[in-house]
Amino acid sequence: MRIAVLGNGIVGNTIGTKLCELGHDVMMGSRSATNEKALKWKSTAGARADVGDFGAAAAFAEIVFNCTAGTGSMEALSMAGEQALDGKILVDVSNPLDFSKGFPPYLTVCNTDSLGEQIQRTFPSVKVVKTLNTVNTFIMVNPSLIAGEHDMFLCGNDEKAKAQVEEILRGWFGWTQVLDLGDITNARAMEMILPIWVRLYGKLGTPNFNIHVVK
Repeated sequence: MRIAVLGNGIVGNTIGTKLCELGHDVMMGSRSATNEKALKWKSTAGARADVGDFGAAAAFAEIVFNCTAGTGSMEALSMAGEQALDGKILVDVSNPLDFSKGFPPYLTVCNTDSLGEQIQRTFPSVKVVKTLNTVNTFIMVNPSLIAGEHDMFLCGNDEKAKAQVEEILRGWFGWTQVLDLGDITNARAMEMILPIWVRLYGKLGTPNFNIHVVK
């Protein structure tokens, strides 16, 4: 499958590398096709890895992963272009975290809106599925790093898109516990997990933890 990973930070690198290892053709999208961080990733990720600007990556792909920093996601997706994204599944991994005032960061949007919803409103023809934003980068693609049962959430408006993303979570990344929370408005709750996640990270001294829902 042809997959775009928008963003060249640690999340984009980790997800992009995993997808290449699984045998997919991956193009990492950045502001520029000559981005140094993206080119460095390409040099280590193997023959299936390529780089381009946001527009080229989105046009290349069958599925798009938004791994950009939340504060820059809307700009990055606008640079990718609605035509290149039209009708495609967009797996939104981003969080609207603002570190400009130091640590801990704050959410730039919450309660009555979310970044996931903003993306869906701005690109109505795109099938936005929010997931993977509630765990550390390495847990995203290897949940077995945490012993025992723990859960991954997802939400979105398109049922077929969510089913396909759930197959990706289970079959490609190894998630056995996936909870579909419903439509894209549930991205509010998923993004609002981040303030407590940051504080748990500080308390536990490790990012290798997650939530398990018991009833």
